[in-house]
Amino acid sequence: MHIPILHQTQYWLAVNKPAGLNFHSEDGEAGLVALLRQQLGFELYAVHRLDKLTSGIVLFGKSPEAANQLAEQLRNRQMAKFYIALSDQKPSKKQGAIVGDMAKSRNGTWRLTRSKENPAVTQFFSYGLENGLRLFLLQLHSGKTHQLRVAMKSLGSPVLGDAAYGTKAEVDRGYLHAWAVRFVFDGETIELICPPSEGEAFASPVLQLQLAAICPPWALPWPKL
Repeated sequence: MHIPILHQTQYWLAVNKPAGLNFHSEDGEAGLVALLRQQLGFELYAVHRLDKLTSGIVLFGKSPEAANQLAEQLRNRQMAKFYIALSDQKPSKKQGAIVGDMAKSRNGTWRLTRSKENPAVTQFFSYGLENGLRLFLLQLHSGKTHQLRVAMKSLGSPVLGDAAYGTKAEVDRGYLHAWAVRFVFDGETIELICPPSEGEAFASPVLQLQLAAICPPWALPWPKL
């Protein structure tokens, strides 16, 4: 499997992770990191990760120092990360913020709680499409496991194709995609946008028009948290 390279410098690179691919190798099947190592021929250092269901932008440092510099921006909420998702269920609200601590459930999934001691923080807008589908633009302000999938479920709108969090629709993929990222590296502002390249529902002309209308996502009127 060839992994698309979105952008590359001497210090770091960004790739487009395919949906359905594990980040690390599991059960004898090569994951994203191993495939990139084979493809590029050198070691990479992960800045963050995406779970198997999710496609889109992943950043790697070419050295531990570069990876740490980028990861520090993530920890300090200086890196803007935007995802898109589809759902076939109406949300409890059409835009706003989802804030709460996350706790592990007995079945291995996660759930949002009412407490806010170390909360997951997600902002979102949503837009009606066709055929009962709704597009969600999500801005990540923390990096919890399954954060966006749990946030979508808490709205009553689980990600289309996400069987673990409640959707029963039989579709060709899980419809969650890391769409855009904006950060500064060595004084240079980096802005990357990665259109989804897989999934029949993502190819919808109505959806494509809506994505064009909200691009770039960092220019939208996001309210202050």
